Amino acid sequence: MARRSRAREAVLQLLFQEDFNPDVPESVQMDFLFRKLNDTDLVAFAKSLLDGVRRNRAELDRLLEQAAEHWSLSRMAATDRNVLRLGAYEILYTDTPGRVAINEAVELAKRFGTSQSAQFVNGILDRLYNQYRPDGSPPPSLEKPP
Repeated sequence: MARRSRAREAVLQLLFQEDFNPDVPESVQMDFLFRKLNDTDLVAFAKSLLDGVRRNRAELDRLLEQAAEHWSLSRMAATDRNVLRLGAYEILYTDTPGRVAINEAVELAKRFGTSQSAQFVNGILDRLYNQYRPDGSPPPSLEKPP
């Protein structure tokens, strides 16, 4: 597994955990990242993704619900919901090429979701990407992280 893919996997696991137990101390989460990734550069990458999803969660959720016609995030499986948040964050706020972010999210959905998760994630993130980033520019309502 590619290095950054491992970091995304760790972030997904932490986001999933936060859905059910939001009071886990950050020190415990950082210990998890260091043990799992064992590389300071990867931990920094993972931490930037985790912090970005947290910071922009309300906006990500709003955009994902718009893209997921007839689905609310609360009805989605926790794994799918958090894969979508992570993928949407990368598409909208990072320099990761959109198609790479979608592919990484689909791979996470295949690995951790149900048999339909990969198609579900692909469809929603593709719709989001085509709506907001077809030319690579950010949508006007979104701010880049500092």
